[in-house]
Amino acid sequence: MARTAQQLHELLEAAAERSPRSAALSSGNRSLTYQELAAASARAAAFLQREGVGRGDRIVVTAADGIGIAVLVYAVSRLGAVFSVLHEQVRGGPLEHVLQDCAPKFLLSDDPDAGRTAAAHGVPFLELDKLVRTVLDADTDGSLTSMGQGAVAVDPISMIYTSGTTSLPKAVVSTHQQVLFAVSAIQECLRYRGSDVVYCPLPLSFDYGLYQLYLAAVSGARLHLGTVADAGPPLLRSLESAGATVLPAVPSIADRLAWLLRRSRGGASRLRLLTNTGAALSEATMSALRAALPQLQIQVMYGLTECKRTAIMPPDGDLVRPGSCGLPLPGTEVFVIDDDGNRLPPGEVGQFVVRGPNVMAGYWRRPELTAERFPRAQGLFPELRTGDYGRQDEEGYLYFTGRRDDLYKERGFRLSATEVEAAAARVDGVSSAAVLPPEGTRTALLAVVADITADEVREGMRDHIEPFKIPRRCVRLEALPTNGNGKVDRKKLAVLIERAPVGSVIT
Repeated sequence: MARTAQQLHELLEAAAERSPRSAALSSGNRSLTYQELAAASARAAAFLQREGVGRGDRIVVTAADGIGIAVLVYAVSRLGAVFSVLHEQVRGGPLEHVLQDCAPKFLLSDDPDAGRTAAAHGVPFLELDKLVRTVLDADTDGSLTSMGQGAVAVDPISMIYTSGTTSLPKAVVSTHQQVLFAVSAIQECLRYRGSDVVYCPLPLSFDYGLYQLYLAAVSGARLHLGTVADAGPPLLRSLESAGATVLPAVPSIADRLAWLLRRSRGGASRLRLLTNTGAALSEATMSALRAALPQLQIQVMYGLTECKRTAIMPPDGDLVRPGSCGLPLPGTEVFVIDDDGNRLPPGEVGQFVVRGPNVMAGYWRRPELTAERFPRAQGLFPELRTGDYGRQDEEGYLYFTGRRDDLYKERGFRLSATEVEAAAARVDGVSSAAVLPPEGTRTALLAVVADITADEVREGMRDHIEPFKIPRRCVRLEALPTNGNGKVDRKKLAVLIERAPVGSVIT
């Protein structure tokens, strides 16, 4: 019987043993087989070890080179060290915060400015591109000494910096055991195939993108790394060129694909599965995708960095249970509590709580916040109070209504931005929507991408939501601004529409 993986890099080793010559990664004109990726990561580990990297050391990488990041991630695992992948645009103050917070052994990047920031904070700097060129050379020494070895499954492997209600990003610490359980449980639901080509336009700094690397390894699929530009007008052509069969998408990417398909005579002919998380897909987008791609199945998912994935719908399960975000991951428990921590019966709205091996270890150097978000049930087992609100039906399906920090009060009513956005997205002619909660003298504001007027959007929402929940002001845009992860950037949105007149279309 094959030994179950205990550390992250063992996923790659197993894939290389099963299918050494199968394509593992591709990006642009570059590609690596599983055997080549495993060998490169071993040589990178040996290189880093000679530089003094060992068990428990933190390594930060910020770069656009997805293949280089993949090599580094597995190399760090071999050493028992811990990696943190940052978006390539993290610079200046945000980068300084990370370097001060986690005190890394090295910063790896292709950007000289990042190197200068590292030097100013006493952090050694390595050029990722130079390292990758070195380790792709088969003559490079890939042997490891005993130094740095001995890591076990409960040791940390990654730190993912995430924003939220705190003023500065905080790092979610994950162990090998937690990551590997999450990968196994997600694969049990999604069932990626060895013949799949997973097209990933998401950055590997986004855990949704990063986990595609692991899911590809456990299934033997090929992961094709796209770019931010690929998620725009070239998306349909890029999917077809790569032979993509699986597309992990956030709403902005799914909306773009639906829009392109409506205006094209073909494309994405092999695409069999689209997954979604980050925010809910609109019914209009899902209908358009299914109409254009009859072979396509859609799996709606819900999760957060602190437990990776909370729930996944069966394929096309949204057609049977509209509005649901799925069943809890296999081997986990999700329940709903009131403000006093009491469990609520099916149908009642409260805060989601997650228990299981997917619940992460906590926040780096944030003991008070960790104790608040990760209390221990009966003093023994950690659970996650998500800050997300919703209900659970009799069969265990979850229905997300909003985050604690997306709730706002207006005209005496407590409202959910998520609920309002979902109602707007259900109006015919609306492709996407975002709400800016009240701030200062500004009332709640609804921004939409739509083929109808702002007044028609507000009127159409009356069929889907109570009138008092509809924002008084609605603005039409050509597109919603997004951040590097493809999620709506509300700060940019606020700046964009600050002086826009009611009903205007902003380009």
